[in-house]
Order: sequence, then structure tokens, then C-alpha cells
Amino acid sequence: MPLPADYAERVYAGVLGKIIGVYLGRPFEQWTHREIEERLGEIGYYVTGHPAIEPAKRANPLVLTDDDISGTFTFLRALADHDFRRDLTPADIGRTWLNYVVEERSTHWWGGVGVSAEHTVFLRLKDGMQAPDTGSAALNGKVLSEQIGAQIFIDGWAMACPGDPDLAADLARRAASVSHDGEAIHASQVVAAMEAQAFVEDGLDALIDGAVSLIPRDSVIFRAIDDIRGWHAGEPDWRRTRERIEERYGYDRYRGICHVVPNHALIMLAVLYGEGDFQRSLTIVNTAGWDTDCNSGNVGCLLGIRNGVAGIDAGPDWRGPVADRMYLSSADGGRAITDAATEAVHVVNAARALAGEPPWAPKGGARMHFALPGSVQGFEGPVEHADGALAVRGPGIAVTPTFIPPEAIGMTAYELQASPTLYPGQTVRARVDGAACRLLVRVYDSADELVTLRGPEATAGELAWRVPDTGGQPVAQVGIEASGPARLDWLTWDGAPDVTLTRPAGGGHMWRRAWVHGVDRFDPHWPEPFRLVQNRGRGLLIHGTREWTDYEVRAAVVPETVAAAGIAARVQGMRRYYALLLCDDRAVRLVRELDGTTTLAEALFTRRDYAEPHQLGLRVTGSRLRATVDGEVVLEASDGELDGGGVALVCDEGCLTCDAVTVRP
Repeated sequence: MPLPADYAERVYAGVLGKIIGVYLGRPFEQWTHREIEERLGEIGYYVTGHPAIEPAKRANPLVLTDDDISGTFTFLRALADHDFRRDLTPADIGRTWLNYVVEERSTHWWGGVGVSAEHTVFLRLKDGMQAPDTGSAALNGKVLSEQIGAQIFIDGWAMACPGDPDLAADLARRAASVSHDGEAIHASQVVAAMEAQAFVEDGLDALIDGAVSLIPRDSVIFRAIDDIRGWHAGEPDWRRTRERIEERYGYDRYRGICHVVPNHALIMLAVLYGEGDFQRSLTIVNTAGWDTDCNSGNVGCLLGIRNGVAGIDAGPDWRGPVADRMYLSSADGGRAITDAATEAVHVVNAARALAGEPPWAPKGGARMHFALPGSVQGFEGPVEHADGALAVRGPGIAVTPTFIPPEAIGMTAYELQASPTLYPGQTVRARVDGAACRLLVRVYDSADELVTLRGPEATAGELAWRVPDTGGQPVAQVGIEASGPARLDWLTWDGAPDVTLTRPAGGGHMWRRAWVHGVDRFDPHWPEPFRLVQNRGRGLLIHGTREWTDYEVRAAVVPETVAAAGIAARVQGMRRYYALLLCDDRAVRLVRELDGTTTLAEALFTRRDYAEPHQLGLRVTGSRLRATVDGEVVLEASDGELDGGGVALVCDEGCLTCDAVTVRP
């Protein structure tokens, strides 16, 4: 089936609907309907900061980390990481979990074995079990395997299958079976099929009819949907139907922390009684209670796809406070600070690959392209979208985040594992029309406050500026300073970094936050900037982005009491990278980790002295890898499996220390 003509816009609206729904429902997640009505009233808009919200949640910013968002857009990367194969298996998706999820720290809820389905399944995967066995009711029990997680992560698979509900439901089954079973899979298939068909079908009854035809007629999900449709036909008041849902499918009838059946029922309630209206449907699903952020995210995505951006904009200003911003906490830290337009392009290109079409690269692949209607891609300041560009009502400064922004530093939501997306040595480029302007970045200082570094002032046109050395502090924002009204057509950056990563001379904490914490211990109180401890298996401390391709990483590593210690390049997560390792069997090895270990080259190494630093270097250029130890070339290999990624310190069962990691072109 050819992709719809307005496909990219509808995907963007689906992503927007997802994050708006999550941000709306997050502050009162798991409240009952009665609690919401009594304490907040009918939910018609964001309530962040409302005095009835618990103090910890009230202190959070509107845009925050959430498992619904991180899981949705992280697990979908299984397609790209497996060459967009249509025969992608649950086992492939399970390996994607192991690569991107940082144990106890990222992506989903770590509620404990037997309580959190995702936590339980991650440990099954880590122990070597393959999906779909990992998510089966036979192994985990019916209650745990039918919790809500699979449904909340399903939207990305649907958006990659426009107009093909059968494929969407099949991919949903495969993805859901990694962690869930039974009714959780059926619910995921219904949501995915409806969303996929919503690209080409407007009628709500037709969407529901098509979706339920793909699940067993004797399933609880099928019966619940049938009941709700019948009640809706004879009862105009959604609250009365909600009472009937609670009587027959309420939380008291389904054990566990957050069972899928009651919450799926509220999704269908909102879709039917909202009659396709984005605003009204979000009001119903959030006022109805229970798992509000999850249910609201699914409803928002579905109706974003169905109604497009115009349907979102028909109500209150949902988009202004969000400004497209979103966070994806995972082991791929360079993808964490992102926006709805960027993620929409990733989804669109997944669908284009599945359809055999070339990728879409708006404005030559610029990071900030403003090509989608109304998009501002995280920019704040005196700005507004204007006909495919960003209008800056100068004089003034317009910036967008490249790392954890100040308002998100202390948020108490899900932990945000993130690296900056922009680094010293890289070149920022932009096209600006109108007033004279200059490029700029803002960098955290020793007090974790932002300071501004400015490029030279230039007349309008194409600008370019190489980001200067920041003394080890992370770049937090990028943008322009305009002397008057200006039009930013696009902004991007490229090139290898030229940076030394260490504790900055003045101190501060944000330099540490810029590392993805994939080791057991990375404590701040040791004299060395880096003292890593891994109790079992292998740990990685990761920094950088997937866009880094050809570069050299160097570090003086002290292998303390450790099985293996070293550095890694082209790191794409916890299980995809090249590494140079000093091993306790007196060998030095150059290995590729790609869902399994391949030794590319090795040699005897007799100088591995306890508590003595060894200068390690790993150069990656095209398919060539060149490793040095203490200034001598010791290993070379050719391998083209991994074409880009960040850097890491690698620690196997023990302790290593290091003062600095240097990355050079």
C-alpha cells in the first residue's frame, strides 16, 4: 500500500498526541475517578503545579521523562537495528531491550520482580532466556503477564504501518510478547490496528470493527469492547457507562498493580463518547481515572493520527507549553534530548524502509528543519512557527536544548539517562534571513548555571561556527541571537567532536550527568574523575551520539582488580560497540559486541601492571579499526557492522579508574 500523501504530518500529529496525553495525565496517574472529580474537577487542560497534586509531582516540569514515551520510541528501534526486516522476531525485539535499557535506571518502571512485568522480563532476558518465552503467562503467571505495559509501548509500531492494520497488529503481537501475554497482547493489537487504519479511515466504528476482527472473539478484550459499544448506544452519559465498566471490569476484578483490561476499557470509553474530538476524548479518559497517563497517551496518539495537527489545534493551546519537547531515557544517551518532529522523521523513515522507499530528509537532513506544520522543535524565546521556518521576533535569543535543561535537573520522574547532542569541535550551521545575527551555545558552569558562548556576528544567509572548547562542561543549548526580526530556515551541526571529557576545573555536577550510567557504581566522592565498579558481568559508562562516525578515542585506564578494562567506540547501547580490552588472561583484544561477542584481533599483553595506567587508543575510520596501547599499534582489523556511535569506558567485574577520556577527529 502506498504511503498516504499527508503521512509525515499525521505521524507528527500522532507523536504530539502521545506526548500531550502523557504530560496531561501524569500528575494524577492511578487516582480514582472520584479523587479526580473531587480534587481537580473535570480535566480540560494541564494541571501541573495544581495544589491538589502531591508535592513531588507538583515540582516536576510539564515536559518530563516517562516510561510511556521512552519505551514507545526506544523499542521501535528494533526495526532499524535489524535492517527493517518484515520478519522481525520477538527474540530480535528482546535483544533490543537488552541493548537500550540500562538496568534499574532507564526506559521503564523498575518495580521489582513479580510486580513490574518489565523488570521481571528484563532479568529473564539478561539471564539468556529468549522472547516470547520471557513474557509468557506460563512462566510469569496470568496476572503479571496481563499488566498494561505492552499496550502503552505500542503506538510506534502502528505509526510505522499506515493503512495496514494487519501488519500493525502482527508487529504489536511480536513486540508485546517480549514482556506480556494473553489479554495484554489482544489489547495492544486493538490499539495498534486502530491507529494504523486511522491514517486512511475516519469512521470510529469502522476502526473498532477492523481492530476487533483481529483478536479472538472469546477474549475478555473483545467482550469488554462489545459491552462498551452496547452501553454507549443506549446511554448518552459517559459517567454512567464508566460506572458499568467499573462494576464489570474494574480494578477490584483484576489483580496486579495496573491490569490492562480496566484501562483498555477506559480507552474505548473515551474514543466512543469523545466522538473523535481530541479535546473531549482526552477530557473523558483523564477524568475517568486509573492509569491516566498511559490511557491518555494512547488516545492522544490515535486521535492525533486520525485528526491531524488541525484536530489538536482546534482546542486549547496544547502545543505551546510543550514546544515539541520530549525525553527518551535509554543507553543511547545522544538520542535522549529530542522533539516530536525529530521522532516523527524516525517513524516516517521506518515506514518508508518497510515500503521499500528512500528515507525522508527534510531540508537536506537538517536537525532543526521546521518542515512539519507548527513545529518549533524545542525552541524557546521570542519565536513562532512561520510557513516552514522559525520566526524570531528580534532583537532576542532563540535556543533549543541539546542536553538536560535547567528545569529538568531536579525532576522526580523517571531517571533521565542522557548525553549532549552537540560538542566542542563540531560545526553549527544555519540559514537565517532578515536581521544580522550570530550563532551561540549555552554551557553549564561550575555552579551548574548556564553561561553563553557566542560566535561572530554575521549578516543574514548561511552561518557556520565551530563550537569552542568548554573545559569539559556539557553544551546544554544551541541557537541564534538576532539583532532584529529574523527567519531561521534550518539549523544543524556535524563533524567529529574535539573534546576532553573529565571533571572540569571548577567542578559542578552536570558533567557527570552527561554520562549514561551503565555500571554498578560511578560515585562522585572519589579523587579520580572516573572510578567505575562493576560487581557482575560487564558495565559501560557511555558518552556521545550515534552521529559520531570517524574519530579516535583515548584514555589512560588503570585496570585495578578487574577481569577486563578498556575503552569503546561507535557505542550504540549496552550491547552494540567496538572495544579495546586489557584482559586478565594477559591478552589485549579488539572485539565487536553486536548481540554477541566477536574477537576481531588479539595479542599477548605482558605489561598489565596492577594499579598502573595504560594509555589506550582506538581509531575508527570507515571500516578500519586501529588500536594502540601505550603509544604502540598493537591491533588492526576491518569491520563494517557498526558505522557510528559514542564512546565508553568498559569494566568487567571489578574496578577501573581513569582521569580523562579524549575524543578527536
